[in-house]
Amino acid sequence: QLVVVDLVAGEARLVDVPGPVVDPRPDPTGRRVAWHHDGGLWVVELDDASTARELAGSQEPLVRWGIAEFAAAEEMDRDRGYWWSPDGDALLVARVDEAPVPRWWIADPAQPSTPPSEVAYPAAGTANASVTAWIVGLDGSLTEVPWDAEAWPYLVGAGWDAQGPMIALQPRDQRALDVRAIAPATGASDSIHQGTDPVWVERLPGTPARLDDGRLVMGRDGERGRRLIVGGEAVTPDDLNVRAALHVGEAEVLLSANPLDDATVVDVWRWSKDGLERITDGAGVHTAAAGGGTVVVRSTSLDRDGVRTAVIGGAELASLAATPLVRPEVAIRHLTERRLATALLLPSAPEHDGPLPVLLDPYGGPHAQRVLQSRGAFASSQWFADQGFAVVVIDGRGTPGRGGPWERAIAGDLASGVLDDQLDALAALAEVEPRLDLSRVAIRGWSFGGYLAALAVLRRPDVVHAAIAGAPVTDWRLYDTFYTERYLGHPDEDPAAYERSSLIADAGKLERPLMLIHGLADDNVVSAHTLQLSAALLAAGRPHEVLPLTGVTHMASQEDVAENLLLLQLDFLRRSLHL
Repeated sequence: QLVVVDLVAGEARLVDVPGPVVDPRPDPTGRRVAWHHDGGLWVVELDDASTARELAGSQEPLVRWGIAEFAAAEEMDRDRGYWWSPDGDALLVARVDEAPVPRWWIADPAQPSTPPSEVAYPAAGTANASVTAWIVGLDGSLTEVPWDAEAWPYLVGAGWDAQGPMIALQPRDQRALDVRAIAPATGASDSIHQGTDPVWVERLPGTPARLDDGRLVMGRDGERGRRLIVGGEAVTPDDLNVRAALHVGEAEVLLSANPLDDATVVDVWRWSKDGLERITDGAGVHTAAAGGGTVVVRSTSLDRDGVRTAVIGGAELASLAATPLVRPEVAIRHLTERRLATALLLPSAPEHDGPLPVLLDPYGGPHAQRVLQSRGAFASSQWFADQGFAVVVIDGRGTPGRGGPWERAIAGDLASGVLDDQLDALAALAEVEPRLDLSRVAIRGWSFGGYLAALAVLRRPDVVHAAIAGAPVTDWRLYDTFYTERYLGHPDEDPAAYERSSLIADAGKLERPLMLIHGLADDNVVSAHTLQLSAALLAAGRPHEVLPLTGVTHMASQEDVAENLLLLQLDFLRRSLHL
């Protein structure tokens, strides 16, 4: 439903429009709201619900207007499908045709009378959705924005500012980026920025964007860190790694960044004509939002529970969050010559003082960090530590925050370097922390972390003695195009990269306990990953455990499922390590 709230009066009212209402967004003037409904883009004048109308739609069931396709929402950090003009009189809209995309079927085996759900899933090497862009007027006029979609199939970014609409495009191999300014009257576009990289072009979240004087704000990987580029010039030093452009204002940019040698700290910085200044305290993890001259910063740290939210130059916002029952105590080190960020959590109770079994608890892959100066990030890790484990969390090559060369080190092989970093950091930690018992080492992880857990127990049973793999990718040919082909290339062009990174061929090597967990309703990493690995293990005569989660998607977030899942994992670890 569409609900409008007056934040001054504190009053809410329901606007009676066709629904379900998906991704409602007000225009910049506050007079109208647009939303996606039933494949079309709709708009309504807020003072008159009877004006609700479809601006763009299609009779073709696989065509949708104004909503992001799977690959964009899941992998491109583009979760939107339309963008308002500053005066609210037109919109830049994505049209998505999913007809080329292969169809997969997600069934609920626990409800055999329920038909399976049809999912358009662009697996590696298969066809993507066809995406085009259009200028849509409030009168329903449609003006296409033409480009060479065969050469540039990915619409990775878009926006509309005072200079007009613009889009960002990438080819399928993601080794180039083209930012194009659009003439809204005709749809014609001109390239205003092009970038290339022999491995892949990494896009900076929050860009492309422009200052009021028209200068383009972008990110660019240097020989070391990722730098902020304004008007073609780098405005941040190469030892500061820029994470995102948080807000691009009239003449300034708020950005998040970390020292290149310590990705566990993320600060908020401000760039303007007066230079670059850090506006947070250099400890913890910070992000910000801005508008109308107000900047709000959200901060977490290792010495404080929860999130602190404050207005710069103003008041702190009171938090209504409950005090956590688990209070993580985290020691972070940077180990080996690669300075692998490593967090250690030990039991809170003094009776667990002797040699401790080790539980590796990584994610370990692209686009996600586990080792951060944020107490809340370690709640589940501390819970396992309090059960009598030394829990070790390691961020290796490929994880964010250490610059382009670090992230690109996994190109062509998602397995070898990622696993080596986990084991090298563990060995280095054991040299300085005598309480670690390396004769009893287990690993648990989810998604990429689940892949890493299974990888570790299959390929290095001499070091890792048990594994819990939650929702693991086991065959990268079954994962989506945009993510997988970025790191491994097209499977038809480099099949060896997929073989190097697959778990299926290693099934016959299993000699340690392995628990596989998967939500049967998962439409991101589909349950076929676990089922195919289980079948290969069975064919090889290798005992293992499989825990199917009925009605659960990729993340097992339901409270009763999540709690009992922790207890079942704990039981498996105790049995497997003979505790």
